[in-house]
Amino acid sequence: MNFKSTKWQVVTLEDIAQKDGHGFVDGPFGSNLPASEYVPFGIPVIRGTNLSLGTTRFKDDEFVFVSEETAKRLERSLCEPGDIIFTKKGTLGQTAIIPFNHKYQKFLLSSNQMKLTVDIQKAEPLFVYYYVSSFTSRSKIIQDSEATGVPKTNLTYLRKFPIVLPPLPEQKAIAHILGTLDDKIELNQQMNQTLEAMARAIFKSWFVDFDPVRAKMEGKQLVGMDEATAALFPDSFEESDLGLIPKGWRVSTLDEVTEFVLGGDWGKDLASEQYNQPAYCIRGADIPDLQNAGLGKMPIRYLKASSLKKRSLQAGNIVIEISGGSPTQSTGRPVLITLNLLDRLSYPLVCSNFCRLIFLKEDISPNFIYLWLRWLYASDSFLQYENGTTGIKNLAYKIFSEKYELVLPQQYVLKVFEKTTQPLFKKRDANGLQSEILATIRDTLLPKLMSGQIRVKEAEKMIEEVL
Repeated sequence: MNFKSTKWQVVTLEDIAQKDGHGFVDGPFGSNLPASEYVPFGIPVIRGTNLSLGTTRFKDDEFVFVSEETAKRLERSLCEPGDIIFTKKGTLGQTAIIPFNHKYQKFLLSSNQMKLTVDIQKAEPLFVYYYVSSFTSRSKIIQDSEATGVPKTNLTYLRKFPIVLPPLPEQKAIAHILGTLDDKIELNQQMNQTLEAMARAIFKSWFVDFDPVRAKMEGKQLVGMDEATAALFPDSFEESDLGLIPKGWRVSTLDEVTEFVLGGDWGKDLASEQYNQPAYCIRGADIPDLQNAGLGKMPIRYLKASSLKKRSLQAGNIVIEISGGSPTQSTGRPVLITLNLLDRLSYPLVCSNFCRLIFLKEDISPNFIYLWLRWLYASDSFLQYENGTTGIKNLAYKIFSEKYELVLPQQYVLKVFEKTTQPLFKKRDANGLQSEILATIRDTLLPKLMSGQIRVKEAEKMIEEVL
């Protein structure tokens, strides 16, 4: 591509940064922002958890906060919507761009992050974000980093980082194309969160608050429930070890409704004579994406044929994390294995040895158990079954599964619950598949648009076919 003939030019990030002294800024020195400064609410701190390796523009969760006073003291490291964030130390190549429509309009960088404020008269911030988030740019940052100890880079390097810029109108057109794809992906993610929240709300209403039973006792019909479904619920309660439960229902345990449980297998990095069966492997880090119908970054591992035969996941299985967590996050995060998930993978699926694989009995609703585990996790019920004091925590799964009691309705109620919630999970999975396709298109178009190999009008035609 002859950039001169097409008015594209090679500049540096310093050339397009805002020139008010705040165009390039890094986070405060570590000792100036200790964890003791965090408060329940206030100014959000942008950390590595809010960045990604080019997959998500901004991860809008897991914020910690500092007070207005702390933010004022560290105001040099403040950033705002439109700023581009880079990792300075740790997982290099991570980036983010703060959305202009974000509910917060002021943020503080953590110690390991840097930010660029683009001069909008010279460049389009979203175009710049996509450029520095491309595989080529990320690879260059990693290759040029200081590799001794923890990988790191700095503001001096970032200032001199080269970028190829088309004229501003074309920058905006390219950013719009890629942004449209990401907008749809993010909308699908929000829809999936809503769909699962709906399923969790139905679970809580039926099996925690017992709303259909209470409504029936009052001679009413639960809003949103048809007569045939309402007829399946009793009209009174009876005493149990857990207190009052719907009449005819019983107290059970996870162990009682499980056919068998297996530990995971991490396998080997490379194939060998014995370890010759490739499989995708679920890690704890993949669970949030999988819960939202994504695929995470599951690695391919190599297992023995005998291990894969026993541990290959099937639709209706549940994977639960038993090791990991953090001071603020318990273990016990579950994943429901669906046919849609398995169909999207080119190899069998297993889980790592930090997880357990649960095969339920045939008459038990997988959605019921999965949503029960989600409810327990949300209510911090797993904390009492954890051990381990430094770093990694472990869930005492055997004790939990044998001792923690659950209220189990009759099988015909479970069948109706499965039928009621299944469309929500199917829609969630369909959204996940569409997002995967859109992400593939985005990742294909990005380097070609950034290099001028494909022009805006060609790209617009491509995305019109899928949106």
